[in-house]
Amino acid sequence: MKEGPDISRIGAMLGDPARANILTALMSGKALTAGELAYEAGITPATASGHLRKLEESGLILPRKQGRHRYFTLAGDEVAHALETLMGLAAERGHLRSRIGPRDPDLRAARVCYDHMAGTAGVRIFDSLLGRGLLELGGTGVSLTGPGRAWATAFGIDLAPLESARRPLCRTCLDWSERRTHLAGSLGAAILANLQARRWAQRLQNSRVISFSDDGRAGFETHFPLAN
Repeated sequence: MKEGPDISRIGAMLGDPARANILTALMSGKALTAGELAYEAGITPATASGHLRKLEESGLILPRKQGRHRYFTLAGDEVAHALETLMGLAAERGHLRSRIGPRDPDLRAARVCYDHMAGTAGVRIFDSLLGRGLLELGGTGVSLTGPGRAWATAFGIDLAPLESARRPLCRTCLDWSERRTHLAGSLGAAILANLQARRWAQRLQNSRVISFSDDGRAGFETHFPLAN
């Protein structure tokens, strides 16, 4: 086929293990330096430089300069969503890393996925909102219902700026550890930001792991109950 979008270039970028590790590291949502990404990818800084240049040229990452330092981030929500989908597909097909780290159970329980909640807690958010009729699934994906809008407002989320942005309000994402759906999109990001603003949840330093306080765990269970 010689017409339409060419996915081969993107595929080539993702097909290299070092570049795949770099992109996975940026799923933390943090801006990272070339040295930090070299460490995450297990390669030398000189080798990382070449990979970063290719990823930038392909439009998958963006450089940001602050003072003498140069940082890199994913190019946007669409890139993160594509990576999340591929990570979920890889997990579903059994393509998992063989080594399990000491924080693996914590990552599976609750973690940052770009800018929203993933893991068991992320899946619970989605199941709770869907089961209570606050979200609905349709042919075009997932959307917020009327009662869902009222819930979001009561929870302290201002929907107006979210809906005026180009980013989708709600997106489904196949969670790689749970192999079920969690909530992405600007609503998913706003829920995580709200939990952090309430100090119910915080991100562990230098990690994607999200830790809940005792009050936060109780509040989370109250606001995101599972339907019987």
